[in-house]
Amino acid sequence: MALTPHVYWAQRHEELYLRVELIDAQNIDVQVHGKVLKFRAQGHGAKGENEYEFSLTFFMPVKPEVETHKSTERQVNITLKKEQCGWWDRLTTMQERKPVFLSPDFDRWLDESDAETELREKERKNRLKASKAPKESFSSVKTGFLFIYNLVQFLGFSWIFVNMTVRLFIFGQDSLYDTFHTISGVMFFCQILASVEVLNAAFGVVKTGVVPVFIQVVGRNFILFIIFGSLDEMHHKPVVFFVFYLWSAIEIVRYPFYMLACFDTEWKTLTWLRYTIWIPLYPLGVLAEAVAVIQSIPIFDETKLFSIVLPKAIGKSIGFSYVLHVYLILMFLGLFTNFRHLYKQREKRYRTKKMKAN
Repeated sequence: MALTPHVYWAQRHEELYLRVELIDAQNIDVQVHGKVLKFRAQGHGAKGENEYEFSLTFFMPVKPEVETHKSTERQVNITLKKEQCGWWDRLTTMQERKPVFLSPDFDRWLDESDAETELREKERKNRLKASKAPKESFSSVKTGFLFIYNLVQFLGFSWIFVNMTVRLFIFGQDSLYDTFHTISGVMFFCQILASVEVLNAAFGVVKTGVVPVFIQVVGRNFILFIIFGSLDEMHHKPVVFFVFYLWSAIEIVRYPFYMLACFDTEWKTLTWLRYTIWIPLYPLGVLAEAVAVIQSIPIFDETKLFSIVLPKAIGKSIGFSYVLHVYLILMFLGLFTNFRHLYKQREKRYRTKKMKAN
């Protein structure tokens, strides 16, 4: 005949927990119909190796489709969902005495007040989790957007840098004179796309100052579109090569650093390059841009391009070269502003890492 195992029980407002003391249970059969649960299994129980079974008629109905059970080496754990959420005065319909094989599971036992506290805490966590869900969703979209943006820029500037390097080795000095015609298309694309960085800083997508980003993006686009793009005479100048090469040398380090940062990942060598390589390259880049502006001044004076025509009563027109002279001053002021910003970033980065190490 089948024997009865020891069964321990506990409850919450929504669930029932049964723990059947049966070692190495096999052929477990749990059936739930309305208020009745039937259990049968083979294993080592209180009376040795045998077949054990029991039946319980619950105080209230449970949901049979939500029943789950899990067997471990020492017991079988059964979880049931109450059909109506609430606290039961007892587990079974028997009012006078409970089945002799049934006992409270004191490891999981809570009285009604403690269970209500647990339920309120669970509801609070669910609300907190629900409120965080939109933020986490936005964070995932932001991370994906930033990673793709930095990847595209990295691929663009890598193509520019590698292409210019290979052409320099193959054609030597001759490659300096046709840089604009071979590289400008990709450079136009990358620099137009870089305008997104100003918007990212302005709307808080990334935590960085708007002014330094604005100075760099506007300054580069001024050189690219106004100085190089609008003057055919500048297309064959060697200065184009040096400007493009210095820009791309900085960016092939900066963008992969940001790509890894999207996933809170760091490569120490890349980090060091990110916060160090700008020290020689950034001033050299500004110097090359200044040379380009100086070389373009006589061309603008000769062609009268972008000159402001004044009424005859006032006098001659205002040449664009006056604007360029002012721009040269602003360029070196921008160099000072951005250099200080980058230096502070570097100092903050390595001071923080040093403090963590200590």
